[in-house]
This record gives sequence, structure tokens and C-alpha cells, in this order.
Amino acid sequence: PGVPAGYRAPGATPDRAAVVPAPPAAGSAALAQDQAVMRAAVALHGTPRFEQATRDADLDFPFAAGTFACALGVRVDAEHTPATVRLLRRTLQDAAASTRAAKERYRRVRPFVENGAPTCTPGDEPALRGNGSYPSGHVAIGWTWALVLAQAAPEQADRLLARGRAFGESRLVCNVHWQSDMLQGRFMASGTFARLQAEPAYRADVQAASAELAGARARGLAPDRDCAAEAAALAQP
Repeated sequence: PGVPAGYRAPGATPDRAAVVPAPPAAGSAALAQDQAVMRAAVALHGTPRFEQATRDADLDFPFAAGTFACALGVRVDAEHTPATVRLLRRTLQDAAASTRAAKERYRRVRPFVENGAPTCTPGDEPALRGNGSYPSGHVAIGWTWALVLAQAAPEQADRLLARGRAFGESRLVCNVHWQSDMLQGRFMASGTFARLQAEPAYRADVQAASAELAGARARGLAPDRDCAAEAAALAQP
């Protein structure tokens, strides 16, 4: 109750059995890469980048509506841009659904369980211990949002895609996902985005959001986030 449905019918999700391989095997070069990236990400604990990753972990609305506001250059909220918020809320459900079957199949252990280092969201750790790491649902959602918003506001596509990439990397900084989780999350998001193009309701909402965002920009409706601080945090190596 209170959560909008996705645009796709139940079952109309990318087939994880066909497109998601098993996570990196013990002793593989891919696992060694995961471990190296994990060590570099853990070193960012306590930095502004870690603080930004903590904010990126929040997928609850109304806060999550403004995640891409700085990249868009306009305020995004239910009062001023309701069509855009509806688009974000509904595509969240589609993107999240795309990773669930693989998560349940592989049930990969998350980095913080292995390394014992802090996460961005300690209150979520009990639930995350029992939830598979691979592929990343957060990353799938963030990359889907980046693609969807780039379709609605193509003039901001470069900034939106860069923000979507950084949003996914925040899951590494939070110490809750491996790099391969992130990469497969992006892959599933791309499949989700392609599949959404066949949904009339989705296409109609993209058009509505496009007109709405253009109008908000024309009115000078500025983001309600600290965009300078966000940019500085995301610029941290």
C-alpha cells in the first residue's frame, strides 16, 4: 500500500538465468579485482565521499526524489515536478525486480561481512547479511534512473550518466557491494531500460516529465540540495 507499481507486467523482467553469470569464483582474476577495489573503497571511510555515499543509500521518498536534482539542474519533488517523481518511483520497482532472482540464486556474501569494516548504514546490516549482494539492486535502480532521466532531459545526459555512475560507486564506498555486483547491476538496469521502451504508460510519463523539467528549468526552479558539496565529494579520487 502506498507504493506505486512498476510499468512492466509481473514476469516481464530480464531473464537472470540467461544474462547474469555466476559471481567471480575463488582464485579468479575477477575476484582479485573485487578485493582490490574493496580495499580502496574502505579507505574512504570518514571522508566527504563516504558521507555522500550514505546519502545515496537512501531510496525512500521524498528524499530520493532529489538524488539527481543537481545533475538535472532543477528541483525535483512531488509538489513542483510530480510527473518526474512518479517516473522515478515506478521505475524503481522495475529496476529492483530485475535483480531479485539472481540475488536469491547466488546469495553472495557482502564485503562488510568479510572484512568487518563499517558501512554507511549500520542499521541496515542485519537485513543485508541475509540479502544477496550480487547483482546490486541499488546500482540497478540508480543506473535505470540515470538512463530514464537522460531520456526525459537529453540536454543533461552527460551529467546524469556521470551521476548515475557515481551513485553506483557509492555502494562500493558504503562497503556493501563488490565491484562485480555493481557492474552486473548496471547491466540489468540497461536491460530494464530497453524493456521499458515497449510500455505505453512509461513512454507517456517520460514525455510528461520532459515537459515538466523543461518548464521547471525555464522558471529557474533551483535544486534544494547542496550541489557544490555534492560535486566536491564526487570529485574525490
